[in-house]
Amino acid sequence: MDEATGVGRWTPLLSVMLLTLVALAAMDWPRPGLFAGTTGKVLALTGPRVHVWLSTADRRLQLAAQPDTFAQRQVAGAGEADVVIDLDRKYQAMAGFGAALSDSSAWLIQNRLSPAQRSALLQELFGPPPGLNFNMLRITIGASDFSLQHYSPDDMPAGQVDPDLQHFNVVVDQRNVIPVLHDILAIQPGAMIIASPWSAPAWMKSSANLVSGTLLESWEATYAAYLVRFVDAFQGAGIPIFALTVQNEPAFEPLTYPGMTLPADARARIIGKYLGPALAGRKPGTVILGWDHNWDAPDQPLSVLADPDARRYLAGIAWHCYSGDPSAQTTVHRAFPHKDAYLTECSGGDWPSARNGELLLFARNIVMMGVKNWARGVVYWNLALDENHGPHAGGCDECKGVVTIDSTTGAISRNDEYYAFAHFSRFVLPGAVRVKSGNTNAGVHEVAFQNPDDGSVVLVAVNGNAQTNRLSVRQGALRFEYDLPGSSVATFVWARDGTAAPTAATLAAPTAAVSPSPGVDP
Repeated sequence: MDEATGVGRWTPLLSVMLLTLVALAAMDWPRPGLFAGTTGKVLALTGPRVHVWLSTADRRLQLAAQPDTFAQRQVAGAGEADVVIDLDRKYQAMAGFGAALSDSSAWLIQNRLSPAQRSALLQELFGPPPGLNFNMLRITIGASDFSLQHYSPDDMPAGQVDPDLQHFNVVVDQRNVIPVLHDILAIQPGAMIIASPWSAPAWMKSSANLVSGTLLESWEATYAAYLVRFVDAFQGAGIPIFALTVQNEPAFEPLTYPGMTLPADARARIIGKYLGPALAGRKPGTVILGWDHNWDAPDQPLSVLADPDARRYLAGIAWHCYSGDPSAQTTVHRAFPHKDAYLTECSGGDWPSARNGELLLFARNIVMMGVKNWARGVVYWNLALDENHGPHAGGCDECKGVVTIDSTTGAISRNDEYYAFAHFSRFVLPGAVRVKSGNTNAGVHEVAFQNPDDGSVVLVAVNGNAQTNRLSVRQGALRFEYDLPGSSVATFVWARDGTAAPTAATLAAPTAAVSPSPGVDP
């Protein structure tokens, strides 16, 4: 090929192509936004994208980023979608998600992980995406079943009492719980910490023992002061306490680990006469949550809320998952709509019902249904346990943590509950609002949210069917379809109405304030 008829003939065309590419590069195409760092994918040049993450019950996929799907404009005359999201119908604002830093969890994290392993795990659990973005914690006031020993912050020799709490101390917490909380707060400074006692000190109880019994009425004022002293001790250590409950599982009397019953009238007196007035007006504030037990007895929190003195100081109700169903939260919400709901404890475990895994159970029955019944936050039980379901001193010997830490090697395994929570916590930001989402697709359950700041929409869907379901979704003028595999959980995220890409800053550094109920009703 000679120069005249070969290379020379292509020179003008190459110039035009080069100029075109330069012009295209200068245009303001959509760029990787909110989820670029999480998925490693580059956004397309056209069309509103829907980002998808998927987990399957067989563990083949675990929070795996899927190819984005495209939303289209709803065509006139097209059939209605299975899931219709209405952003104008708003419900509760979300506070967050998390787990309990029990004594056992803190001991494992502090003593069975190297500093590098510990830092990496806490960043993974509490850091912004690609971390789980956990921002809620529950801690125990004294021992629970997941402690290495039975103790309270004010133990006395048999036959002695401490009415002025002169012997109160948090020495046990200073060994593991407080150092790990400091590490967590360095990652998640706004973490919301709920503190719950399993038992009053033995000298306040009918049993004269941390195990079993009930609080003697003559010590109720001192017990309230004891709880306030705990708040002060932790705040003095730089750890603010968001909320207190008066008693963990007050209708249950465990026989192998610290605990006690505390009837509704006693709880109402403690809150209304002593604890509420002692905490009112304090800065930083600590609110009081009632009940802290199962869904099967909504009459219990309702009876305390019926007391005007107690109601004045209750910010909301704490719930557990072990009996009943989450509709109890709605029962109480309808009676007292200005009182918040939090699901403060639920544990998975290696029991027979969990042989096929707990991904769907926790994603659908616990987190999703808890939130659809007004929970502002959902907190799992142990953040971490070892391969032997411990360490523990009585109680559950089959419970699992969000993660399992090998007590010899420090190797970390992520359990089904990890992924069930991650489908929410990584994408539903503090301050997000649950919005209306109707659904006609049998076997598929869903819940939708709108995030603060960028207004991105989050839909979590669970397919409990064994077969794949084609799910159609409409929000405003946008519509998309997705083949949801059988026995799977999916999270979908998109920009509202496809008008703008979700932003990286929103997910990495949420700024929306989360305001609990003030805890004092006029």
